[in-house]
Amino acid sequence: MTPCRVRTSTSTARSASRGSVTAETAAMLPALMVVLAAALWAIQAVGVQLECVDAARAAARAAARGEPVEQVRDFAQAATRPDAQVSITRDPELTTVKISVEVRPSWGESLPAVGVSATATADTEQ
Repeated sequence: MTPCRVRTSTSTARSASRGSVTAETAAMLPALMVVLAAALWAIQAVGVQLECVDAARAAARAAARGEPVEQVRDFAQAATRPDAQVSITRDPELTTVKISVEVRPSWGESLPAVGVSATATADTEQ
């Protein structure tokens, strides 16, 4: 005796799975949006980090040349963000500039801030 094969038509199989892709996409869409938002926030933090590094380098060179400290601080804040905290240490051998900024995403002010900082050191010119 040979077993009978039961054939299902392709239209029956398709109708059983119809709509499952839409449901899976709708269930996964919020998670995808959270991942996208986190990636954009990370890109923003990296951009601010690069701004801080460039501003700290330029400010350290200016302070090492003997520019007034307040002028160097204003220059560093203009190169980064107005709420940046700039500390300048100048001694006879080295000049150090540290810039710190708290970064929050523009779309989520209630989220915790990410601290970004950069430090640059230059030889003090005599």
